[in-house]
Amino acid sequence: MNREKRRTAERLHTSANNVDDGLMKKIGSVLSTLQEKLHRHKSSHDSASHQSVTAPAAPPSGRDRNYTGQLFFEYLLVVSLRKKSHEEGYEPHITYQFPKRDVMRRSQREEEEKCMKAAHLFCFPEGINWAPLTEYRSETFSFVLTEVDGSRRNGYCRRLLPDGKAARIPEAYCIISRVACFGLFSKIFDEVEKRRRVSKAMIYPFMQSLREAPLPAPGNTVKITSFIPDSGTEIISLTRPVQSWLEHVDFQTLFRCLTDEQVLLVFAATVMERRIVFVSEELSTLSQVLHAVAALLYPFVWQHTFISIIPEVLIDVCAAPTPYLLGVQKNMLELITDRNDLLIVDLSTEAKNTFICRIGDEESILPNKLKEELLLALSARKHNTCTEDLNRLVSEEFLSFFIQTVGHVSQHVKRCGNTRQFQRKSFLKSVQHKSHLDFIKLFIHTQMFDVFLQEEETQPNPNGVFQKKLSECHGRKKREKTKTRWVQSFVV
Repeated sequence: MNREKRRTAERLHTSANNVDDGLMKKIGSVLSTLQEKLHRHKSSHDSASHQSVTAPAAPPSGRDRNYTGQLFFEYLLVVSLRKKSHEEGYEPHITYQFPKRDVMRRSQREEEEKCMKAAHLFCFPEGINWAPLTEYRSETFSFVLTEVDGSRRNGYCRRLLPDGKAARIPEAYCIISRVACFGLFSKIFDEVEKRRRVSKAMIYPFMQSLREAPLPAPGNTVKITSFIPDSGTEIISLTRPVQSWLEHVDFQTLFRCLTDEQVLLVFAATVMERRIVFVSEELSTLSQVLHAVAALLYPFVWQHTFISIIPEVLIDVCAAPTPYLLGVQKNMLELITDRNDLLIVDLSTEAKNTFICRIGDEESILPNKLKEELLLALSARKHNTCTEDLNRLVSEEFLSFFIQTVGHVSQHVKRCGNTRQFQRKSFLKSVQHKSHLDFIKLFIHTQMFDVFLQEEETQPNPNGVFQKKLSECHGRKKREKTKTRWVQSFVV
């Protein structure tokens, strides 16, 4: 994609935190075919459902957020597949909602109904082709719903096969929450599934206790008391990770599916804000890998379309000319017909070609010296490293990449009258390593850099993780220089 075409595409998109009606109309016109397809799919999934699904969804923000005082979740949905009355196949259907709709105000019911119509599509994105099963391995995955006003909800889903001996259809338990914390909700689903084996009625008292509990601050724990017949009263401990900006991330799956070198190629394409499709048979793999790739960008935030799992009815979103990160199930790969300027990554372990389609310049985007440093650091990790340790190691190394390339950006945001403005020329002149310059010149034209810069100009956060790491880096360099001078003077 050439520079002019690239900037035109960027102007069609908007930050998930600054979506306004005018820009949404532009995006709606680009993706108008999706609305028509949704309408054909099911008349009740009209514009409300389309807005929730096709608005440019962003992954959880890289900026530090404090969710203390919020609810753990907004509601729990049980989504089942029911046979179509006059056609072949099945369609997803919400069979239970907690809390129940009759306790909501009318305006709240209407708002939630829009979200639910979109949510159940993601619980069974494969479409209508299902058959009763006797065996099915439960899986957990997540998705993001973005409304037209830019507000986001996270959907966490566990699909499982109800108990029984005869062939039966899987059902899905879906939790909708403003909180982005995959590990936390995965543990909650473990409790849900354990109670489901006893009785579906056992789930709801547990969820009520959870809904009444305060969401703990990062690093803290909340204890939930729950009763199960034959087991008695149990106390469930739920702990949030210390690093709140990593609590939705598990890098294990990313590095299981891709080699370190392949991860860097994907990272290079992502920082250049390209169109990237990840392919896998497993929904859990898709959602975990896409969130992990987005997390590599911290402290920057992916500003374009982000859909970790594409329902079949929305596969045409792959034809959008604007940047995106999309997850597509492997059986829908042949439906992606337009593959120009596209990176398609096959996450299957048996894949002969990991990169089904690529532009070809991915190896030359990142500065060579920084690539070598990243590969060396990643190769030092242990294979049995726990999730939290791996998350810390990987995030710190990629954070170091941005510190070394654009870490000096805040020094070149100067006050001009009543505003603060970025001094681009002085910023580029002060780049310490000239071998980084080509990359930096490209990166500062991305929308994620623009949004980061706007926040630096209007509301800089000196206590954020990025600034703290930057200060640590400067302090370390200062100590190293002092030590070098001391050694040299001692030798002399």
